[in-house]
Amino acid sequence: MKALLVVFSILLILLVARLWVGTGSYPERWRTQERTAIQKAANDKRQEQIDKIQAELNDAKSGNDAIEERARSELGMTKKGETYFEVILQPTKKNKGKEEKEATKLQKNKQSNHVKSGTNKNFNKVESK
Repeated sequence: MKALLVVFSILLILLVARLWVGTGSYPERWRTQERTAIQKAANDKRQEQIDKIQAELNDAKSGNDAIEERARSELGMTKKGETYFEVILQPTKKNKGKEEKEATKLQKNKQSNHVKSGTNKNFNKVESK
């Protein structure tokens, strides 16, 4: 009776250990589920990109409206008789101060470059015979 109890105990321990270690164990199953979820998300993202490209392709095949829209937005093209207007917004007070500082820096850099280039003119002359 004791021998039978010992055998069953050992078998029970081996079966439980098999659930937690080795092929087909719970941790391996959890890792597989996690990898599957990550791959599914990547596939969904790629499918959205494919759908977007397919929609653009269908628009291009269906007519000239999509081509005309792209020409207007990306290339700035207009039809005959149309007038192109470009709206330039006034800078805000915060941005205006920054722009003035940048402008003065540029002017100072230009002035210093002129001074430097003026002194270097004598050294860069090449005599031709």
